[in-house]
Amino acid sequence: MTTVTVALSSGSYPIHIAAGLLADADLWSRLLAGRQAFVLSDDNVAARWLPRLQQGLAGADAPTLILPPGEEQKSLGQFAAVIDALVQHKRRRNSVLIALGGGVIGDLGGFAAACYQRGIACIQVPTTLLAMVDSSVGGKTAINHPASKNLIGAFHQPEAVIADLATLATLPQREFRSGLAEIIKYGLIADADFLLWLEQQLDALLAHDAEALAHAIARSCAHKAAIVARDPTEQGERALLNLGHTFAHAIETELGYGAWLHGEAVAAGLVLAAELAAELGTLPDRTLAQRTRHWLQRAALPVGLPAGIDHEALLRHMALDKKNLGSTLRFILPTAVGRSAIVDGIETGPVRRVLGR
Repeated sequence: MTTVTVALSSGSYPIHIAAGLLADADLWSRLLAGRQAFVLSDDNVAARWLPRLQQGLAGADAPTLILPPGEEQKSLGQFAAVIDALVQHKRRRNSVLIALGGGVIGDLGGFAAACYQRGIACIQVPTTLLAMVDSSVGGKTAINHPASKNLIGAFHQPEAVIADLATLATLPQREFRSGLAEIIKYGLIADADFLLWLEQQLDALLAHDAEALAHAIARSCAHKAAIVARDPTEQGERALLNLGHTFAHAIETELGYGAWLHGEAVAAGLVLAAELAAELGTLPDRTLAQRTRHWLQRAALPVGLPAGIDHEALLRHMALDKKNLGSTLRFILPTAVGRSAIVDGIETGPVRRVLGR
């Protein structure tokens, strides 16, 4: 088992990475320490992996709520349903919510845990590649609003993250490739050597090579853990983790939640961010946009906007982005291979030109 530690001033928590962790009764006994639990999952994940988790939780007081799958579940209505279930099962303040699923279940479950009785413990059990390397780590929890993705949320760090690599074996290929966008993002943000490794190992990752996957997940988590430790509530540096996301969230909101997977929108957003950086002159290496496009195309991910999407609508969604500090836009942009920066005060003109290409 590989363990990455997220070390915060308020305390640390582990990210455990290995195959077979769901059914590890000793691990779950240590994590729960006799406390009540509550499992949140969705139909697709529960059908495949809930029995394995229940094997690990044998003897624990752990009722389950299973929701339909899909991004549209990150809603006020389903948030209320989770709270109602916690009340129905008389979960106490020292209970542990276990979020078994992808980013949707992790975000919804984490937000419910943050709010129920002013905060109960949460253990994230990501079952998608994207959730393993991104949404399960760092304590960002949220639900969507029709006006903007993740508009309603809270910071609520998990007690632990359990990444069972066995769950990736049944992940649809489209969702697996979606997770690769977030892995490539870490290289673009802060790790040129990791980008080189990804170029060399991308075929192995696409073939689900266990050693390559474990390395990519651990390295991605280590990058996120280090940034979160320095900036747990996104007052500065942590915003770098949103490279490509201003474009991505606008695309997801305009298309309707779930039309594109999050990683697919991030892939297009990474290319658009590199093109915007070149347009603004903050990226001397103008080939980086083309190289980013090439890496993502190898992973069969989108590298441009959906056909016919309304550019002005995208700009309206970007205006509501949580990173903005005033009337102008804030973007995370690459400045070199393996480096990025927070850029404030961007007017809509350059963004329109990039969207129109």
